Amino acid sequence: MGRARDRAGLVTLTIPGVLVSMDMSVLYFALPPLSAELAPTATQTLWIMDVYGFLLAGLLVTMGTLGDRIGRRRLLMIGAAAFGAASAVAAYSGSAQELIAARALLGVAGATLAPSTLALIRTMFQDPRRRRTAVGVWAAGFSGGAVIGPVAGGLLLERFWWGSAFLLNVPVMVLLLVAAPLLVPEHRDPSPGRFDVVSAGLSLAAVLPVIYGVKLLAEEEPGWGAPAAVLAGLGLGALFVRRQARLAAPMIDLRLFRSRTFTTSLAVNSVTMFAMVGLTLFAAQFLQLVAGLRPLAAALWMLPAILATTAGVAVATLAVRRIRPGTVVTWGLLVAAAGLLMTARIEAASPPAVLVACVGVMAAGIGMVATLATDLILAGAPPERAGAASALSEAGTEFGGALGIAALGTVGAAVYRSEITAALPGLPQTARETLAGAAAVAGQVSGSLRGPLMEAASAAFVSGLRATSITAAVIMALIAVPAAVLLRHVRADADGPAQQQRRR
Repeated sequence: MGRARDRAGLVTLTIPGVLVSMDMSVLYFALPPLSAELAPTATQTLWIMDVYGFLLAGLLVTMGTLGDRIGRRRLLMIGAAAFGAASAVAAYSGSAQELIAARALLGVAGATLAPSTLALIRTMFQDPRRRRTAVGVWAAGFSGGAVIGPVAGGLLLERFWWGSAFLLNVPVMVLLLVAAPLLVPEHRDPSPGRFDVVSAGLSLAAVLPVIYGVKLLAEEEPGWGAPAAVLAGLGLGALFVRRQARLAAPMIDLRLFRSRTFTTSLAVNSVTMFAMVGLTLFAAQFLQLVAGLRPLAAALWMLPAILATTAGVAVATLAVRRIRPGTVVTWGLLVAAAGLLMTARIEAASPPAVLVACVGVMAAGIGMVATLATDLILAGAPPERAGAASALSEAGTEFGGALGIAALGTVGAAVYRSEITAALPGLPQTARETLAGAAAVAGQVSGSLRGPLMEAASAAFVSGLRATSITAAVIMALIAVPAAVLLRHVRADADGPAQQQRRR
């Protein structure tokens, strides 16, 4: 009966992670009807899309630490109520300003859900094998949510208005508020110390400029604002770290980073998200603008990636019973790199199934890595600091995704601009910037010019996709080397370093 309750509790804790991840991408297809009704400016449109992720990433560490102090289940329920309320407000927003405010509140609430659920899984499942399986289920749900978001949005928009994409959250949060007290035990740090408001402010002030600057770097001419924002964020981050080293009860226990298992796993998690988000961005554009699929059809083509991720999770969970986690992580990184190299052979005329197969191989490798890396991060922290460790894991994931969009997006955009300019000099700037811009220009020219323009633009885009895939594959292969060396001594049934230290 106890195990049945634990399984039901795991489902209860996995679903919020799916929704938090979904809300990062659920507006991809809702943006056109939303823009037609609310008429946001270009700047407001960017804030509608980005403010959720900004606040989510910026508050993860603060909320993870807060959960350790006031109780993770209590924080989860507060966040669920706020997430449901903000979703309802977002669904019925009458102006762009209202929607931006609602998305900001969603980001704050989402920051309470992600680390709380993962930390509660850490304390619910003490046996290493059961914990690893539970983390795998959670990781598959969180990764799958990013793919499910556009699909769910597209399906709802076939019948309902754009706000229905947000209303989907409300009944799930109500169910969570009912089920969590029955299925999920409370847990908190028994000696949490004083909550440091200054540290909370510094953590937010450090994260937001870095993410903002990274996003600016993806633009064609980012100017000095991008590096200035990144440097300002890094400077504030240094102040945050210095303060943590001096506090008796810090938000982040810096001693965790002395563990090479913890630090290596954190880096590996970030790099895998770097590759996945960067390639997925290009894959979605290929399916819609090169293969010519409708948005919903393109989203449905990406569904096999969820199955591949789940398969990777299952393989890792079974393999680690006989093979050391470091070896499985290394093989997962190499499988993901192989999928990226396969993508580098894509042609403009390649059918969607070829691209989906390549993405599937990458997703399977990432599923193997994410499961074990996340488990090693949690195992490396004492149970009373599980919230802070979970928050660091999620913050690394968010940073990896932002860097993937910026760095890989910049590589692909640079190759695209170079090739399209060489093939068709004198094009308008809109057509030189992106494939979507070229498609918009093609719709305004005569039929005799439209074909050559789209053919050249598609070829240039695919060249950018190849360069992006090769870059990501090299990075994945390079991180596999330190992962193999630094994680080689970790045993599947070993306690985390914090617990081992206590016994000594």
